[in-house]
Amino acid sequence: MKILISDSLSPKAVEVLKNTPGMACDVITGLKPDELKARIKDYHALVVRSATKVTAEIIDAADNLKVIGRAGTGVDNIDTMAATKRGVVVMNTPGGNTVTTAEHAIAMMMSLARNIPQATASMKRGEWEKKKFEGTEVTGKILGVLGVGNIGSVVASRALGLRMNVVAYDPYISAEAADHLGVTLVSMDELFRKSDFITIHIPLGNETRNIINSEAFGKMKKGVRIINCARGGIVNESDLAAAIKAKIVSGAALDVFEKEPPAPENPLLGLDEVILTPHLGASTREAQENVAVAIAEQISEYLVNGTIRNAVNVPSIPAELLASLGPYISLGEKLGSFQGQLLDGRMEEITVEYSGDAVNYDVAPITIACIKGLLDQVLDLYVNFVNAPLVARERGIKVVETKSSRPTDFASSVTIRVKTDRGENVVEGALFGKKEARIVRIDRFFLDAIPEGHLLLLHNEDKPGVIGNVGTLLADNRVNIARLHLGRQTVGGEAVSVWNIDTALSKGLLDKVSKLAHIISARAIDL
Repeated sequence: MKILISDSLSPKAVEVLKNTPGMACDVITGLKPDELKARIKDYHALVVRSATKVTAEIIDAADNLKVIGRAGTGVDNIDTMAATKRGVVVMNTPGGNTVTTAEHAIAMMMSLARNIPQATASMKRGEWEKKKFEGTEVTGKILGVLGVGNIGSVVASRALGLRMNVVAYDPYISAEAADHLGVTLVSMDELFRKSDFITIHIPLGNETRNIINSEAFGKMKKGVRIINCARGGIVNESDLAAAIKAKIVSGAALDVFEKEPPAPENPLLGLDEVILTPHLGASTREAQENVAVAIAEQISEYLVNGTIRNAVNVPSIPAELLASLGPYISLGEKLGSFQGQLLDGRMEEITVEYSGDAVNYDVAPITIACIKGLLDQVLDLYVNFVNAPLVARERGIKVVETKSSRPTDFASSVTIRVKTDRGENVVEGALFGKKEARIVRIDRFFLDAIPEGHLLLLHNEDKPGVIGNVGTLLADNRVNIARLHLGRQTVGGEAVSVWNIDTALSKGLLDKVSKLAHIISARAIDL
């Protein structure tokens, strides 16, 4: 087996691969795309970090490629869909930077509490401003943790060790799991109202973009301090600057930004109350070495024993069944992702129902794909085919799998029902021509929608002019409509529509759509 390492990797990781019997390992970094495309056909495994872009063109040229390993969490530089179609496993190392990112958040909080960077800069200017940099203790203070996934839970445990009182908002964790962590679950508004410090550990999505904005700051305790080591774009940077100037927020510590590096005109750069670091959350020697060694071990286990760990695109199923199950797995993940972007409330139960030809398969991998797609949208961790069932169980979410004999209009269909403390959502999908994924039902409405790219989902009164008004608004904002799919129950009642659009909707434009006549709700969805 031949392995190509195309990005800089820890020598310990290279040693793991070179010492595995039956493997030959080449380290060739800095390859241009054409050079990588020319070389890749000879290799069975490719190990990368973030520099190498593994495009569909490169994967198509990889005649012998079995696995791509990413030393790190994000796989944005890998075309996972192209890899799945070619039967290539894509692995990452999602847990390698958990502790180091959590420690950075704690370090940012302590620096913020004691004005350490500002005092250091003052001292280096030859000044002695002891009174100016008076800080605050963290002992006995209330830390609000937004999101208690992998990283948020570690931050909470460290804060408890500092004798802080920890409250948390996370609609996807059970009260029992929170009790086990030693934190108190509260509503988001209550967290804003009570917290002396707020640290953010939620994913960035349509529902969380700019969620920390002027409205949120208006609900917070005066003098609160904000820490964000999660994702840029969750905190509205202009609103944060205004809140600091208005003395609502006494300080902020940010490791991530909406635009990286931040533009020179970013208002936060000129504020002494703000501590900034250049996305250092995972930048420790230990973390980089850990993820490198982990991916080397995963690659070795897969090539030698066929063991799959931390796969982001393929569950553990025999290769000979992948061709048949692959389209269903892709459909299930898209349906789950669609559902995850619709949810309101705390998840209690996920039911995946199969009908038609699909009942003849071992559907467990498809169910996992549904769960993975759903949880990936709502949790601040990288959910994959290996850990999705465990993640659901840890959060007290019941998963039910059923095979139905009821008559159906489709040769095969997959239906996901999600019960929350606010109700139930239903999305059904089917395969057309055994490969083409379609959404054929959203709650009580039937339609035929293509689940890919940027989508606008509308729920509206079935009145003349609705489609025209939305189309005109999108056109005025230079948003091109690729496809439009409609569904309704009765004439003049209610209707839904799914719009495939070429560019993502901004929050401002989505708000304008929501305010159009006869619109009941509007959601932006990315698949």
